[in-house]
Amino acid sequence: MADQFAEFAMPDTDLTRRALDLAFASETPALAHHSVRTYLFGRAAGEARGLRPGIAYDDELLFLACILHDAGLTERGDGDQRFEVDGADVAAGFLEERGLARDRVQVVWEAIALHTSVGIAHRMRPEIALTSAGAGADVVALGVEQFPDGFTERVHEAFPRLEKGCGLTEAILGQIVRNPDKAPVGSLPYEVARQAGADISIPDWAGTIARAWKGVG
Repeated sequence: MADQFAEFAMPDTDLTRRALDLAFASETPALAHHSVRTYLFGRAAGEARGLRPGIAYDDELLFLACILHDAGLTERGDGDQRFEVDGADVAAGFLEERGLARDRVQVVWEAIALHTSVGIAHRMRPEIALTSAGAGADVVALGVEQFPDGFTERVHEAFPRLEKGCGLTEAILGQIVRNPDKAPVGSLPYEVARQAGADISIPDWAGTIARAWKGVG
């Protein structure tokens, strides 16, 4: 990985290396590759908007957020919340244990927790907006036409797609099957389960309202 840090000018610090090691140790290879591509595409999305790493935003924080953004889809990160929030908590704990300042940890937490929040994340500070942009570029090719010629091919050669959809659908559904509460109404996990036609009991809007007002009046 040392050559790829240099090849792609990724921020090479002790903390970024530890985060990368955690991603490759705890995630499936497909998810780990997706995490690296998320950073590279997020940075490229920023450059397309005139945002220079190290000038317009903290490149180390962007790297940490992108590399750890799917920590909630690992065994370690499978808690009782939607996977984005579980992952944000795992990342924050990991970074706090290694001495990252609390205000910097908070940026990473928000970037991970909000990375699937379309219409919200892009209004936040660059590290948060670009984490979401990078994930969107990798999963649904959002904005990749703005990247330099040959860039996506070079990234995919170094960090290839190993599973359809990076294995995200299966990972998300697997968690919801075990705990339907991880798919709150309106969240990405909820929509993934709904569109997949999964045979699981997920909450619905009408049912949520009915339960709230049951016995009132």
